[in-house]
Amino acid sequence: MSYGIRGGLLRRHRDFRLLWCGETAGKFGSSVTGVAMPLVAVSTLDASTFEVGLLSAAAWAPWLIIGLPVGVWVDRLRRRPIMLAAAAVSLVLFAAVPVAAWSGRLSIGLLLAVALLAGTATVFFQTAYTAYLATLLDPDDQPEGNAKLHGSASAAQIAGLGSGGLSAQLAGAVNGMFANAATFLVSLLCLAGIRHREPRVTRTGNRPASLAGEVHEGLRLIAHDPWFRTFTLFGAASNLALMGYQSIQVVFLVRSVGLAPGAVGALIAATSAGGVAGAFAARRVAHRIGTARATLLFELGLPSLGLLIPLTTGGAGILLFVTGGFSVSAGVVAGNIIKASFQQRYCPPDLLGRLTASSAFLSYGAIPVGALLGGLLGTALGLRTAMALTTAGIPLAALILLFSPVRHARDLPTSRRTRSSPSTAESPAALRGE
Repeated sequence: MSYGIRGGLLRRHRDFRLLWCGETAGKFGSSVTGVAMPLVAVSTLDASTFEVGLLSAAAWAPWLIIGLPVGVWVDRLRRRPIMLAAAAVSLVLFAAVPVAAWSGRLSIGLLLAVALLAGTATVFFQTAYTAYLATLLDPDDQPEGNAKLHGSASAAQIAGLGSGGLSAQLAGAVNGMFANAATFLVSLLCLAGIRHREPRVTRTGNRPASLAGEVHEGLRLIAHDPWFRTFTLFGAASNLALMGYQSIQVVFLVRSVGLAPGAVGALIAATSAGGVAGAFAARRVAHRIGTARATLLFELGLPSLGLLIPLTTGGAGILLFVTGGFSVSAGVVAGNIIKASFQQRYCPPDLLGRLTASSAFLSYGAIPVGALLGGLLGTALGLRTAMALTTAGIPLAALILLFSPVRHARDLPTSRRTRSSPSTAESPAALRGE
């Protein structure tokens, strides 16, 4: 899979522009919540390190609980109505947090319930959104679409993280939740304005009739295909390490480094700028050196600098956190752009929802485990030691890519072909990987 460089998608594609605006608004609000929720737990409710880790775990646990059947439902139904319903549910949930605080009913239990239910809505939205994008854009526009969506998401994350910390310091962490609720309203309105309508889903005669049969079909696709299997295993290992340190980084910066809430938001926002850089570089680097080689560069090379994060101290020492976090963000976002475009082209369209959900069940399912692991390690061994162990897992996870078909290919394949089809565009090494 090689990238041709096209442009102007936002200018010439109205429906994609609306999807882009809605997704960017939602990412901004989610980033505000990513800082505001832990700060509410730490500063308002005096939560322990383990409780903060548990809060992060609750947001991702639905991928383990309902991730697989959601993939089947997304393949059976039209994707846009699912996205609209999920955005509406998230709007109500996040608006309920400050209302509960004003009535004196805010508690760790309530925050956990909101995180769990909002995470459930996210499972539906993200699975439907990934499959919907492939129907909205032509294959040649998908790399640009993925790059713009990931790039704007990273920019929104920067603004949201900075705003979350600043609003927490100026107006209180609880009131910051209103920003998230408002952005889901924007997302809802943008999705409602999209004119593109998917065709009605029709069931083919050879499709398994039962939910379990269709779930098994998605899992079998990952188990039997070396490319899907490699990326799924890598995603699980990488997310375990990433969430391990991200679930406790706010506590680490406040209690070990001694930063104020506003500075915490600004510092995490600075590291997220790496996501914008990664989104900008992904297509260009992949076009120049090949998508497989670029994957190794972004997923193994850059994130190795994350080992600087646990060395962070006050003063000039915060540059270590910024350097490490910036590199990790750049590598993760760029790698995700390449992987998303690969999956949208390589996977049969009628299986894309199940592929997304099945791979997310395994890779996103590791996120709550990583969050709990970070909280447990921080409680048992101390925050700095926990940060050292979890950040070391980031480059170690990428060894899965190094010892896979990705290592021997210049480009990732664009279609699933048999070994007996030498006329495909895949390199000989890619065929050996099959």
